[in-house]
Amino acid sequence: MARKDDHAFDISFYESILRRDPSYSEVVEILGGLYTKAGRIADGLKMDRKLVRLQPENATARYNLACSLALSKRPAEALAILAESIALGYDDADWMAKDPDLSPLRKRPEFKLLVDLVRQAANPKS
Repeated sequence: MARKDDHAFDISFYESILRRDPSYSEVVEILGGLYTKAGRIADGLKMDRKLVRLQPENATARYNLACSLALSKRPAEALAILAESIALGYDDADWMAKDPDLSPLRKRPEFKLLVDLVRQAANPKS
């Protein structure tokens, strides 16, 4: 298992790039993931919110924001954003169902409905 400080160099590197270009969306996305892996959930949430502002039609950006919200113990917001990501085209129901970031939502009926919705969209005949 990686230690939190294993990501310190990468975080520092990408933060320096972001200081020079705050709208560099690829760096915002990378930093969001690094912060979350390092246990810096609030910082990851900030980056995910920023990426959604930069790329409002990006389904994966919204999905990642939903993950950060779930990890931040904000289930109602997480479910709403997850629904938005699906409306924008997010379609990986299998990953959704096992994504550890979404585990705080798994027992909620709304989450199960969203997973079923994605599965039905992928297999309309079932």
